[in-house]
Amino acid sequence: MTGKPLVPLARLLPLALLVPLVTACGGAAGAEDSRTVTVTVGYQSKTINTVTAGTLLRSLGYFEEELAARGKKDGKTYKVKWQDYATGAPITAQMTTGKIDIGSMGDFPLLINAARGKQLRQPTRLVSITGYNLRGGLNTVVTRPDSDLRSLADLRGKKVSTSIGSAADGTLIRALEKAGIDPKQGVRKLNQQPSVGASALTAGSIDALSQFVAWPGQLAFEGKAKALYDGADLNLPTFHGVTVREEFAEERAGVLDDFLAAQRRATHHLRERPVAAAESVAEETGLPAEAVYLYNGAHGIATFDPALRPELIAALKKDVPILEAAGLVGDVDVDAFVDRAPLKRAAQAPSYPKVDARPKADGHPQAGAAKSELWLKGRDTTRTFDTPKALLKAAEAAKSSQVRAAYVPDALTGTLWFADRAVWVADGSDLRAFVTASHAKTYVGQHAGARVVDYTDAVELAS
Repeated sequence: MTGKPLVPLARLLPLALLVPLVTACGGAAGAEDSRTVTVTVGYQSKTINTVTAGTLLRSLGYFEEELAARGKKDGKTYKVKWQDYATGAPITAQMTTGKIDIGSMGDFPLLINAARGKQLRQPTRLVSITGYNLRGGLNTVVTRPDSDLRSLADLRGKKVSTSIGSAADGTLIRALEKAGIDPKQGVRKLNQQPSVGASALTAGSIDALSQFVAWPGQLAFEGKAKALYDGADLNLPTFHGVTVREEFAEERAGVLDDFLAAQRRATHHLRERPVAAAESVAEETGLPAEAVYLYNGAHGIATFDPALRPELIAALKKDVPILEAAGLVGDVDVDAFVDRAPLKRAAQAPSYPKVDARPKADGHPQAGAAKSELWLKGRDTTRTFDTPKALLKAAEAAKSSQVRAAYVPDALTGTLWFADRAVWVADGSDLRAFVTASHAKTYVGQHAGARVVDYTDAVELAS
């Protein structure tokens, strides 16, 4: 982006949403004959902290079950049409033409969804949350494994790929500003789809990639990237949520309630069977199950809870100025966009799980509180450890050929990362893991005698 005057909102918004679209279903979403109702759901299969309203929910069939029960009562036939997209922008484009009824997307795209819906007189509402991280750890800036870049400050003048208007772009903007770099002129930003940016990073045509789940974790797991910046450094919540067309929500309130009840059931399933859920999502998306589990596991980066928590709504309000400065939205009335009524109604349904779906204390894993986790081959459960050192010792005893994945929390932010991709520090007899080299450098600078060691040395020291 440059320092040129901003383009008027009415001209810029269509450009922000101009991405290849999958052909929508014939006829309006939610259209019906006298006996049939079709509900169209837009989701992002590879944005894995939306799985409880998308990939996992679809595979479990819970929404269809809820609608079948409704059909037995009112004599109608309900059909669900699932449409998969790479980002939230095309979902918004389809919702504002009445072709998608319910969609899931990240916090920044949700604001564009609200603004675009109001602009085109197809207002939408935020009705639930899927996955979130109260520190912002769902977004990460990564670079090539052989890169000389060591911190965000090193990005000055470099080429960085992101998806403008996404939560990952918001993280990049805030992080650059915090590092004293003008996000408009201090870096050469490329607006690319996540898959395009990932390919560009691998090919060496860009210096860094700022993206949302699961792209950073997937690239790190495959040995194609290393973390340069942990979004949790911002200590600002980031999340994904469910948005619905206002007209649909009013005309089909019961169907929306069924969707939210089904979402909560999927959330409960994910928490009760995290490994099975990760395997299921991996099978549906082609993503490595190990990368899915990094985010969606029992101690993963994402917390799943449909509740519209005040911390998340407050964070959404803080996102508005970022998008306003980029010319992507005008003034957004967040309070009017958030609708708590459907979730409250859905909670009264007999099938709605009466359990707390949040796996972590207050949904906010702090440094030292998050657990290390070991996933062995052939197992449908994982083992947890109180310290990274204990995990390394167990992994070594199991032999590398039997280890499917080992996860450790960052000692500063609590963000979970792959043990063999983490930066390790030996501090006396203790071992600490970090997502980024800058985190390790900060720790070493504050602890006399502490030193950075490679993964092999860390394993030997643990044993």
